[in-house]
Amino acid sequence: MKIAIASGKGGTGKTTVSLNLALALSNVQLFDCDVEEPNCNLFLGFDLEKVEDVICSVPVINQEKCDICRKCSDFCRYNALAALPDKILFFPSLCHGCGGCTILCPEKAILESQRSLGVIEKAKGGSSLEFYRGLLNIGETMASAVIRTLKKYIDDQKTVIFDAPPGTSCPVIASIGDADYCVLVTESTPFGFHDFRLAVDVVRELKIPFGVIINRWGLGDSSVEDYCKTKRIPILLKIPNDRKIAELYSQGIPFVRKMPGWNEKFLGVFEAIKSQLVGLEDVKI
Repeated sequence: MKIAIASGKGGTGKTTVSLNLALALSNVQLFDCDVEEPNCNLFLGFDLEKVEDVICSVPVINQEKCDICRKCSDFCRYNALAALPDKILFFPSLCHGCGGCTILCPEKAILESQRSLGVIEKAKGGSSLEFYRGLLNIGETMASAVIRTLKKYIDDQKTVIFDAPPGTSCPVIASIGDADYCVLVTESTPFGFHDFRLAVDVVRELKIPFGVIINRWGLGDSSVEDYCKTKRIPILLKIPNDRKIAELYSQGIPFVRKMPGWNEKFLGVFEAIKSQLVGLEDVKI
C-alpha cells in the first residue's frame, strides 16, 4: 500500500507524521518527495549514498542548418523555444525534455544534450526503514521530474510512505497521484483551514481516498473538525499542541521514539486506513 502524506500549506507537520508513521511500521519504505527542501534525514541521521543522477534531455540547435521553419517553437507547449526572424532562442529552465522538437525538425538541425536536474539518494546500511530522497539542484525548477525518478525505487512488497511537498501544484500531484491513500495534515488555524480545503479539492479531483490528521490540536478553533464532520471526512488522529512534542522536534527526535503510547496510536492510524480502503472495496463489489 502506498500512503501519501500531504497538506495545503507548509509547516503543518507532514514530515512529523511521515516519520512517526514510518517508524511505527515494519517492512516500510519512506520517500522524501519534497525535493526542493528534503528534511526527513535531519531526524533520521542516515548516511546517504547517491544512487542516480536525474537527467533531462535538452535540444542543441545548429543555427547554420536551421531555416526558421518554426515547427519546433510552435510544438513546444512550455515555450522553451522561441523563433526570432534570424535564430531560435532556447530557454533551458522551461524545457521538459520531451524530445518533440528533435523529431519534428525537417532540417535535422536539433540534437540532444543532457542537463542534470538533481540526484536520488538512499540510506546506507541495513536499517529496518528503507529511506530514499530526491534532491533538486539549486536553481532548477523541474521538481516533478526528480520526484518521478525517485518513485522508480518503490518496492511493491512493502508499505510505502511519500512525504509530499506542500501546496497543491505539480510536484504535489507527482507525489500523490498514484497513491492508494492520502493523509492530509492540517492545523486548526484560519490559514491552515483555508489551505486544507484546497488540498481536499485536489485529492477529490484525483479520486484518492483520504483522511485527516490534525496537528497542534487545541491551538486554534474547531473549524477543521466541524468541516470534516459536515463533509464526512474521517479524522484519523489528533496530535495535541504539546510542548514535549515541540521540544523533541527541535532536537531532531521523532516523538514515537520517546513518548509512550504514540507508537500504538500511529499503528492505529495505519489500521484505520486499511479499514477505510477495505470498506471502499466492499462498496465497489
